[in-house]
Amino acid sequence: MSAPVEGRRARRARRPRAIWLGWLFAAPAVIMYATFVLRPLLLTVQYSLYDWNGIGASTWVGLDNYRRLLTDEDLFSSILHAFELIIFFSGIPVVLGLFVAATIRDIAQSRLAVIARTVLFLPQVIPLVAAGIMWSWLLSTTGTANELLSAVGLGDLTRAWLGDFDTALPAVGVIGAWVLVGLCTLLLLAGMSKIDPSLYEAARLDGAGPIREFLSITLPSLRQEIGVCVTVTVIAALASFDIVYIATQGGPGNTTMVPGLEIYYLAFSEREVGMASALAVALIVLVLACVLPIQRFTRDGSR
Repeated sequence: MSAPVEGRRARRARRPRAIWLGWLFAAPAVIMYATFVLRPLLLTVQYSLYDWNGIGASTWVGLDNYRRLLTDEDLFSSILHAFELIIFFSGIPVVLGLFVAATIRDIAQSRLAVIARTVLFLPQVIPLVAAGIMWSWLLSTTGTANELLSAVGLGDLTRAWLGDFDTALPAVGVIGAWVLVGLCTLLLLAGMSKIDPSLYEAARLDGAGPIREFLSITLPSLRQEIGVCVTVTVIAALASFDIVYIATQGGPGNTTMVPGLEIYYLAFSEREVGMASALAVALIVLVLACVLPIQRFTRDGSR
């Protein structure tokens, strides 16, 4: 028998052993993922089909919890509030991040750019609880925002921004935008650093101005980075909890109630574990419905 044939047989004999060895190394991670991610997820789906207070016997209700989710005005409005927050958590940070990154791109290696990046990224390293408390002070009746308005003669506009029915949700959105704009700016700035400078030189030779360069070179080249920014910020808006809980606790009334906070109140205050689980499942579906098209759009653009 020839040596090459014996070699192939030996490699085939070693292949199953190598596969099992690979699974053996991956086993701890797979077990942890199944225990702490997949099992709770499946249990949440199961609980959503029951009427259960978390302690006593549960009663099978089928899809009644989901039906109530669509017919209960308070529950449904919490989902609408989360979608309104997308404008502030995603729209403003991405647009503002593009503008700031394009502005400081030419001085990216200077000391001024380093200071700008540090200042912009600072909200990301501040705990969200601390950020919520700080903004609660700034937006209070006697806070800095109202003092500035009074100083420029706009005292009639002063109010408790987080306690007013008309301004509470936009005020929470401003806090979220402040937290996320630095992250978006740095991601977009990193993407701009990968663009070939010769493209800009060629565009200038053809007479293109800054706006034309931005629309024809910068924006198309940042498709993947913009996709990442939109994905992260949309998830932050739909799954928001910390900032809302610290700043308004869902009030005044239910004007700033979001699904994450509603799930918390249903499960731990009102003891409606089944209803809270149904809302959690709906939130997961909404996040996937928003994120998957964004990821698909980004992937197609990279081909």
